[in-house]
Amino acid sequence: MSKITLFSSALLAAALMVGAPQTGFAAGEDTPPKTTNTTKKCKEGKVYDAQSKKCLAVESHNFSDDQLYLAAREMAYAGQYQNALHVLDSAQNQNDPRILNYRGFTNRKLGNHAVAMQFYKAALSIDPDYILARSYMGQGLLAHGDAIGARAQLAEIRTRGGRNTWSYTALALALRGVPSNY
Repeated sequence: MSKITLFSSALLAAALMVGAPQTGFAAGEDTPPKTTNTTKKCKEGKVYDAQSKKCLAVESHNFSDDQLYLAAREMAYAGQYQNALHVLDSAQNQNDPRILNYRGFTNRKLGNHAVAMQFYKAALSIDPDYILARSYMGQGLLAHGDAIGARAQLAEIRTRGGRNTWSYTALALALRGVPSNY
């Protein structure tokens, strides 16, 4: 792919995200996470605790599910898939669609396609409007040669009000052959 095409695709992605509605997903979730001390300073799946200013083992601290989810999400985007799964294991609500979605994401990145699809389906059975899970599922389907299934997820995202979101754009670009880390 030429540099001009990649630049045009990046410009399209940025244009589509401007003014994106914030429905069908957790606040701030429709963009890649910001890097924090959890991935900058912590090792071995530990999570940075802002209050104590230390990296703590998830088993030794009373992190909320929200904190664990955010840490696991950041780790997953940083390529720390095993660490992310370890953190997700500590979440109290294992049926939280966000937890299920990131179990899908990490398993997909680890090459466990069938397992990933099970987690995405579980997340979507609880929240059919969870467009980020649809985007990741579509990317997984596409990676395994199912462009029709990926297009169906893109159509679902659009139908559920996600047309001007990062989730939609990431899957649309993947369908156009633009490489992604997501």
